[in-house]
Amino acid sequence: MKWTISPAVGLPDREAVLIPDANLHAPGEIAGGAWRASSELACFTVALGDLGQTLPGGWYRLVGHLSVTDVTAGTPCLYPTYVDGCEGDAQIVLPDPDADGRMDALVLFKHDVVGLRFCPAQGPVRFELQGFSLRRVERLAALWRMLRPTARAPGGMPARVLRFLGHVGGRGLSRAVDALYRDYLRRLLPEDIGDYATWVARYDTLTTERMQELRMRAARFGSDAPLISILVPTYMTPERWLRRCIESVIGQAYPHWQLCIADDASADARVMEVLHEYAAADRRIEVMRRDANGHIAEASNSALSMARGSYVGLLDHDDELRPHALLEMAEAIVADPGLALLYSDEDKLDEDGQRIDPYFKPDWNPDLLLSQNYVCHFTVIRTDLVREVGGFRKGFEGSQDHDLFLRCTERLPASRIHHVPRVLYHWRAIEGSTALTRDAKDYAADAGVRAVAGHLERMHPGARAETLSHGHYRVRWPLPALLPKASLVIPTRDRVELLRTCVDSILAKTRYPDYDVVIVDNQSSDPATLDYLARIALDPRVRVLRYDAPFNYSAINNWAVDQCDGSVIGLVNNDIEVISNDWLDEMVSQAIRPEVGAVGAMLYYPNDTIQHAGVVLGVHGVAAHLYAGMPRGYPGHGGRARVAQSLSAVTGACLLVRRQVFGEVRGLDESLQVAFNDIDFCLRLHEAGYRNIWTPFAELYHHESASRGSEDTEAKKQRFAREVDLMQQRWGRTLPLDPAYNVNLSLASLCCGLSSPPRGASAEVAQQGSDRREVPVSRSPA
Repeated sequence: MKWTISPAVGLPDREAVLIPDANLHAPGEIAGGAWRASSELACFTVALGDLGQTLPGGWYRLVGHLSVTDVTAGTPCLYPTYVDGCEGDAQIVLPDPDADGRMDALVLFKHDVVGLRFCPAQGPVRFELQGFSLRRVERLAALWRMLRPTARAPGGMPARVLRFLGHVGGRGLSRAVDALYRDYLRRLLPEDIGDYATWVARYDTLTTERMQELRMRAARFGSDAPLISILVPTYMTPERWLRRCIESVIGQAYPHWQLCIADDASADARVMEVLHEYAAADRRIEVMRRDANGHIAEASNSALSMARGSYVGLLDHDDELRPHALLEMAEAIVADPGLALLYSDEDKLDEDGQRIDPYFKPDWNPDLLLSQNYVCHFTVIRTDLVREVGGFRKGFEGSQDHDLFLRCTERLPASRIHHVPRVLYHWRAIEGSTALTRDAKDYAADAGVRAVAGHLERMHPGARAETLSHGHYRVRWPLPALLPKASLVIPTRDRVELLRTCVDSILAKTRYPDYDVVIVDNQSSDPATLDYLARIALDPRVRVLRYDAPFNYSAINNWAVDQCDGSVIGLVNNDIEVISNDWLDEMVSQAIRPEVGAVGAMLYYPNDTIQHAGVVLGVHGVAAHLYAGMPRGYPGHGGRARVAQSLSAVTGACLLVRRQVFGEVRGLDESLQVAFNDIDFCLRLHEAGYRNIWTPFAELYHHESASRGSEDTEAKKQRFAREVDLMQQRWGRTLPLDPAYNVNLSLASLCCGLSSPPRGASAEVAQQGSDRREVPVSRSPA
């Protein structure tokens, strides 16, 4: 199957082959001549080999015919992978086809594209498609298509052009085009599409009535109301953004705050004029001007010196707080006075004030903090703790907050760190801001890796920190001089082609020197398999054990572990294939950490799409693999698919754990014969006080469930239903509230789609009605 692609205006069309992934079944496989998508993210990979491996960024027109038989199917999408170092929308939502099945859409690739996937519909669903073309268009042609009337937004072309030209005059061409494209998408896409702007309008818009409720909540505070001192270092801040920043504090529903602003010797006198103007109008605002420029860390310390509150909150000079930010923090503090560090979710504001790019964060995740400054904004910390650790450190400019968080959390148990799962902070995504692109300030990444390295030196001697190409960090955990032996347990039955690929790849490609492969043969009868087992058993690195009983994954592994002598146990499916020679070094180095339970790897399907990037509880009922079906290199929500972190569970298809820990929780539950035994095992490890780790730096292929087959008989379906029931009974309260996920993210999505509505108490449901605009914060002084 092919697409026609033209990567440049005026050049001849070229053909690109569409390669279906494992969840797409071709028309020849089923009746009716239609494709069938068997999962949520069944995609075609658009092979770009004949196009120089790259599609230039810019405007394209996508035209084709798509007929979907299920009216409940999700909307079609493109998933571009941009060149290294470029962040952008990982998903481009396309309009549904018209009544005749024709799709015609304008697509903007923000950067050069090195990989492209097309999801016709979110399954399970049947569909037909034909005649697709993706052709580059000139900017003027793109403008014309965006300006012309549509059924949802009729009107005269001259009026549209005049309005656009007015925006160009007031905002500049680039910003006017961005705004026009957003409007084009709103007109073209289904009204119920789950984009962030729609989600904000429905669930996170503070109406007048909602603000009144918030102020009533704030009025209930008595003498125990904590004073929160907001620290704002300024330097040459544009007046427009400085006023927005200060007014976002003045407009807080919670009144018990102090705003401490330290200007770092700005050369523009207007900065201090604005600051004095606000300080004269509100006694809660205190300002000072430093005698000499010392950069952001010293300016932040100057602001800290003015703080009288029991807690300090960190606010950048061109960012904004939500009107209920301090109220949410104060309520959490009063509910648990022992809290010492609190943080919230965040998003960004573009220059037009549009909310974009949310980061819905996990609860306290120390391994993720070593990989990225996920805590970031909005953060409130006990003032005495900040002073006790020495405040902000000179020399860490650009990552001074990350360095502070690491030093503070070193002194805190997890019970004193709290996540508020609400967007309480807006970054200003403007030119030159780290909110706009991670490489806007190269010195920030350098300071960040030094901050992580300093933490490791203090807390984990021997561990090293490295900067990754996308600006986040990798920790290389040390291995002892006397390496622990790893016993890799591989249950198998027949299917010699899978077993051979698995075992041969381990023996040929594994660099780690001290391991053995323990193959557990569960009643194989195929002569070729038996012959291979006899021959491979001659290798001194391999043992073959016979398990002559009905298949029970948990029982097989528990029995085999008892036969092993390695201090580290690896559970490995027979359909795994090693592709990186340091996979076992990485996983063992994580598994031997005293606080760690299970360690999971990055697994890919053979077509280089993600099969396992960690497990999320509650998704699709019990649990599911995050980002399954997305292309290799996919960043994930907040960039988390590219860094090591703590997760509630990882798959048993490739899992390492210390043998002592395996025994401590009594291994796998043998009443879970096939499904969810790994999830249950990980949850019991967590219950015992261990952290489960997923690392993307151990990479393997997984030919998923090829040997066991699907749940295609009545007996298998009944067994699966029993295992689901057991998990619901045992972990029912835990499953919908995965601490490594976020209640604002959907339990019906593998790609961190937005929950509609948000789950639990995190929803800020706007009043129903036509007015969904955010209530403006106070504008005093004028």
